Amino acid sequence: MPEAIPMPTPPKPVESVLPPGVDVTRGDYGDLPEGTIIGYFTRKQKLIRFGWFLVQSTIYRFSPRRADRWRAFLLRLFGAKVGAPKILRNTARFEVPWNIELGDDVTIGDGVLLYSLGRISIGDHAVISQFSHICAGTHDHTSTMFMLLRSPIEIGRHAWISAEVYVGPGLTIGDGVLVGARSNVVKDLPAWRICVGNPARPVAPRILRDHRTGDRLDPNTDDTTEPGAGNDAGDVSA
Repeated sequence: MPEAIPMPTPPKPVESVLPPGVDVTRGDYGDLPEGTIIGYFTRKQKLIRFGWFLVQSTIYRFSPRRADRWRAFLLRLFGAKVGAPKILRNTARFEVPWNIELGDDVTIGDGVLLYSLGRISIGDHAVISQFSHICAGTHDHTSTMFMLLRSPIEIGRHAWISAEVYVGPGLTIGDGVLVGARSNVVKDLPAWRICVGNPARPVAPRILRDHRTGDRLDPNTDDTTEPGAGNDAGDVSA
């Protein structure tokens, strides 16, 4: 019989279907990120996902370009937690809406894929630029079972994920992080740093000022680059 695997966060349990004979209590999957769900979607979840696919490919996709509140409303109908959006482009794709948490004033650009097999949380004022791929799912590559592992991703407040960035499952990107275009994020990134490369690494502090008051929003005390970073700190773009 299928078994239910609880997810530590959010506190309510999340259902997951396991193939016959699979015992996740044996520790076969090593040290997985907290909140990882092991297993597949239930039949009910698959039906809801199909309903979302129909909505996303029609009235979501062909809504007016600046109908951001309308698209936020559609996401909420399918269980997403969405604050007051700044921009939600109609070409962005959300794989499993009930695993999405977006803060206030968030921008999701054209062609972005939030592959939310696991939970994806994006903080207030964050920007996900065009064609980035935020991937909250992978598989156990050590077994022919190829078990689905759905690990959460957290992106902090004021973070900017530039164009065509890949963010892997189970990662935390701190507040204020700027990830340069086409970077590949495969490990956690510390707050208030500019990070670039494959794999992405910190190269400089991120300086951010409030455009209305001029006040600094970042906690950095100087503008020096990270040790060994060279001149890479300028290698960022939208």
